[in-house]
Amino acid sequence: MRFVAVAFAALMLAVPAALASNQHPSQSELEAVLVCPECHLPLDESSSPIAQQMKAFIRRRIAEGATGTQIKNELVAQLGPAVLGVPGKHGFDLLAWLMPLAGIGVGGVLIGVGAWTWTRRSSDEASEEAESADSGLDPEQNRRVDEELARFDA
Repeated sequence: MRFVAVAFAALMLAVPAALASNQHPSQSELEAVLVCPECHLPLDESSSPIAQQMKAFIRRRIAEGATGTQIKNELVAQLGPAVLGVPGKHGFDLLAWLMPLAGIGVGGVLIGVGAWTWTRRSSDEASEEAESADSGLDPEQNRRVDEELARFDA
């Protein structure tokens, strides 16, 4: 219960900060999440002519008071969705978020099943080896010895 309260408090502190960042974005924030459509590098690492134009556009729109979302939407409208550094969270783009998580989940399950199978097989083999090690005979010889002993007991 305590963990839930702390997580909720942290979330409540993060939401206003995120909203404030969208309302008054910085140049470096936007350049970090946008991609140059020419060289496919993050905008803050690119020096191509189109990247320079995008940086100037961002600088001008921030000075005019545009929000981060407005600036991103305008760049997407002009240059296409390839300028976004992260995929969208709807439609086919949602797969880019879900596939890595699904891969991690499936990998974890496979590792768990493999470990369980390996330990079961090891313990079964160990018990068979212990049985044959007691007499020093293979199972067929052990059966024959048991039959011979049973004959003498009768």
